[in-house]
Amino acid sequence: MTKHTPQINSNQSSAMAQLLAKHQNKFITLKKGESVKAKLTKLTPNEILVDAGAKTEAVVLERDKRIIQTIMQQFKVGDTVEVNVLNPESESGQAVVSLRRYLGNMAWGKLEDLQKKSDQLEITVKDSSKAGYVVDTAFGVSGFLPQSHVSYSQEGLNVGQTVKARVLELNRPDNKVIFSQKQSLSVEEFAALSKQYKVGEALKVTVTTITPFGIYVALPKKKDAKEENELEGFIHISETSWEKVSDLNELFTPGQEIEAVLTRFDSETRRVSLSIKRLTADPFEIFMEKYPVDTKVKGTVIAIEDGDVIFSFGTDGAEGVLRKDKIPPTTKYTEGQEVNVTIADYDKRKHRILVSPVLLEKPMGYR
Repeated sequence: MTKHTPQINSNQSSAMAQLLAKHQNKFITLKKGESVKAKLTKLTPNEILVDAGAKTEAVVLERDKRIIQTIMQQFKVGDTVEVNVLNPESESGQAVVSLRRYLGNMAWGKLEDLQKKSDQLEITVKDSSKAGYVVDTAFGVSGFLPQSHVSYSQEGLNVGQTVKARVLELNRPDNKVIFSQKQSLSVEEFAALSKQYKVGEALKVTVTTITPFGIYVALPKKKDAKEENELEGFIHISETSWEKVSDLNELFTPGQEIEAVLTRFDSETRRVSLSIKRLTADPFEIFMEKYPVDTKVKGTVIAIEDGDVIFSFGTDGAEGVLRKDKIPPTTKYTEGQEVNVTIADYDKRKHRILVSPVLLEKPMGYR
């Protein structure tokens, strides 16, 4: 029996070609660098796939565990997302795409919305420094919480701790986000509150936060004040005492009431500066009047630093420096030693008293 091969006429051939073309046109050709809409088809910690309309599903490539975690938390299978094409076709035949840009746009959009509404969000402390804390948001954007914007009720935060805060400042080009746990004041609110006080006014203030570089204080409300907000002030470590201060925790405690004088209102940064030491006269100025240049005084050696000898002048509350190049070759000084010195000069800018030894005779080689 002869095998018969069926013949395909021209009409059948044309219909088949149209069917194949129609099927092929369903797929799109992805191009490197473009952004396309895609549907999540698989979502596991080990593999994320999307249908971007190509012949095969595309693989979402993200090596950052934080980004993978964010994707797992924010999306589900079936969600439509926007992917950026990294490679139109890998060796496995699948396109390789990224969700990083889409996540970034979503995150910054959320931050902008939160800032406009002045709503709080949760942030987690990642690292700490003297100036404040590096923090993470739940949607993958990191930012900074300055020490000055930590809540009054908290002396310090721990790494891993989650707290609520508001978005204070946003700058996407510089990838900068600043958070605050305190309610920020508008320029108008700050101006209204500032009118209650005067520069040079002495106030009873309450210590709220102690940092290595200064203390934050709450200003008292005036009896006739209409505003509900409170003003916060800052006293720099150099303004806490005329003497050198190394550890503010030894002098102050949160909740302590102290007296300070208002020194400045800065409407641009909305900061109030105060000083404790300016409540009393400057010992340096008093000492200058009491002991003019060339006056002989008795001082006690309190330290020797890099060859220079530091003197204390007792109850006068001032210190003098005898530079090493002014020390006679045969003269030695020890801590606690009482020495007669001469006031050689005053450095008003550095608040420094320069002294020279009292010599009975000028040694050879002495300058």
